[in-house]
Amino acid sequence: MIAVAIGRGGIASGESDANTDTNAVQTAVAADDTPNRSGEESTGRRIVKWIPDQKAYSGSPQTRISLQSLFETENGESPILTVSHNTKEKYVAASIEGNELVLDWKKVGKAEIIIDATDKAGAVISSKFTATVWEANYWTLTWTVIGGLGIFLFGMKSMSDGLQAVAGDGLRRMIAFVTDNRFLAIGAGAFATTVVQSSSITTVMVVGFVNSGFMQLSQAIGVIMGANIGTTITGWVIALKIGKYGLPIAGICIFGYLFSRSDRIRFISMFGMGLGLVFLGLEVMKDGFVMVKSLPEFEAYFASFSADTYADTYAGVLKCAAVGCVLTFIVQSSSATLGITITLAQIGVIPFETAAALVLGENIGTTITALLASLGATTNAKRAAYFHVIFNLIGVAVITALFQLYIPCVKQFVTWMGGVDPATGNVEVTKAIAATHTGFNVINTLVFLPLVGLMARFLQWSVREKAHKETPHLTSLDLRVLETPAIAIEQSRVELLRMAEGCSKMMGWLKELIGQDEPDPQLRKKLFHREEVLDNVQDEIASFMTNLLSGNVPHTIVAEGRRQLRMADEYESISDYITSILKFHLKLRNQGHKLDARHLQDVMRLHEMVSAYLELVNSGMRDRQPEVITKANSMGAEVTHLVKKLRDEHLEALSEERMPPYINLAYTSTLNSYRRVRDHAKNIAEALAGEK
Repeated sequence: MIAVAIGRGGIASGESDANTDTNAVQTAVAADDTPNRSGEESTGRRIVKWIPDQKAYSGSPQTRISLQSLFETENGESPILTVSHNTKEKYVAASIEGNELVLDWKKVGKAEIIIDATDKAGAVISSKFTATVWEANYWTLTWTVIGGLGIFLFGMKSMSDGLQAVAGDGLRRMIAFVTDNRFLAIGAGAFATTVVQSSSITTVMVVGFVNSGFMQLSQAIGVIMGANIGTTITGWVIALKIGKYGLPIAGICIFGYLFSRSDRIRFISMFGMGLGLVFLGLEVMKDGFVMVKSLPEFEAYFASFSADTYADTYAGVLKCAAVGCVLTFIVQSSSATLGITITLAQIGVIPFETAAALVLGENIGTTITALLASLGATTNAKRAAYFHVIFNLIGVAVITALFQLYIPCVKQFVTWMGGVDPATGNVEVTKAIAATHTGFNVINTLVFLPLVGLMARFLQWSVREKAHKETPHLTSLDLRVLETPAIAIEQSRVELLRMAEGCSKMMGWLKELIGQDEPDPQLRKKLFHREEVLDNVQDEIASFMTNLLSGNVPHTIVAEGRRQLRMADEYESISDYITSILKFHLKLRNQGHKLDARHLQDVMRLHEMVSAYLELVNSGMRDRQPEVITKANSMGAEVTHLVKKLRDEHLEALSEERMPPYINLAYTSTLNSYRRVRDHAKNIAEALAGEK
């Protein structure tokens, strides 16, 4: 009786090719009980598919496949091995030499080959496989890989867009309420990156928020650590065994996206379409890499670096990490390089150890994006970007030092969670790579978690504060986040909060200047400069929002974007009227006049009321309270009543006493400007409440 032997354990790549010795790893099955896996049966024997299909290029070196561990007899003797069938020997010549199957690749074509194993009693078990000979077409190979990568990246973006549209409101709320609680910050970073499917986008957002003062450094550190955990979700998505279903999943979901009238169904369908395209892209890339795998020059290139050399030196792991870092920097997407890494490992081009080292390097390469975003930013924003680099560099250094211990632990963990190929008994390479990526970032976060405060102080000490002069140009609105509307709309909201804060400061400075006998020239210059800044802020928000709304974004984002455009315009108008009030008083003083004590007291009383009204509206926007419109209407009516009262009193005074026309003009213009500040603030409250 012949049985199929159990081969040696290891990492199962899931694919085989012409240059791979096949140590078959199948459950032992007696010849009499062997299931007809191929669906074919001949008299006296069962035909099964124990030898994987083989592929090579015309003229490739002979392929030798060891059959010693594939077949064995019940008494331990080796069976007689023969090539019983070869449909196209002119394409591929097959022969048995000892316990090896030798394939000689002749010309382009395909052949079906059957290997018989016969014991002394005459029992036969056969293995049937296909051998394909390709012609080396380098253009086809290149474009197959590039096309697969493009489909993969488009699928990732579609997944992200669909998920953002469904979960965008929750994402924006979570970002807005990040506190000094490091666990909440980590959770916000992980959730944001899971939604946008890009840790680079999340870290660019964090750098922008720190630059604008919306987020503190300690908060940013927590969000960045969470982003590193969130990006590992990509690996687990790729590890799902649904590659062959990618095309039907995408095809079915695209109908929901195109023809559904429900926004929610459309964007859920977009997510499903993206998921299908991710797996379709991986399959196309896999086909391309399988074709180039047997090219001698390609094989020689990948043989030039391997983490297997770690047994003697760090060079192998470090070289692989460097390649992963550079590749991620070039394509600007760690998800893309992770997909390439998993594909290469799946088809056996690189071993699991090399893939794990590449993943470590990819974690370093992804930090380059945040570094670029910090150029020209504030010192605190630079500190946040530097932390991202330090965090990943230290993590990679530690895991590299413990590489021989870490890799077996990953294999054991994947085995424990059931990530074993049932056909081979080996650990599934895709899940092993995903676990490597997740383990690295989770362990790194746990190590740094108690050190958040210490790291913040270290960065403040090592990256010295520089005098940051406010300029009429913003650096926190980054065009790269336009790819993620949920984050982009939140970043523009941060700039609106800066405009609100700027207007409040201008009101405070205006009060000081009006009350001074000799207006402070530095404070006066500061107020006029802030008005210029707010003008530029409004222009940049308008440009940023126009770019955002011109894309395919959900209706909720469109509505929020329009509200923000309206509010930015209102705040800019408020700053103009505040400046106008100061100009009236400065002009009056230049003409040798000033308001008398009674008129000045009335102006101060009106100023206090308008300032309180503006602060009420600002707090409503800051805390996302649309119901502020109720209080705003009540307080606004009081402001209007006071302006009317002061104007009437002034007209009565004019009829009783002579007043220089310059003072009359300055006073009435001041009253009108305060009323206009109130009107524009009310418009902001109405925009918050969704009123037109």
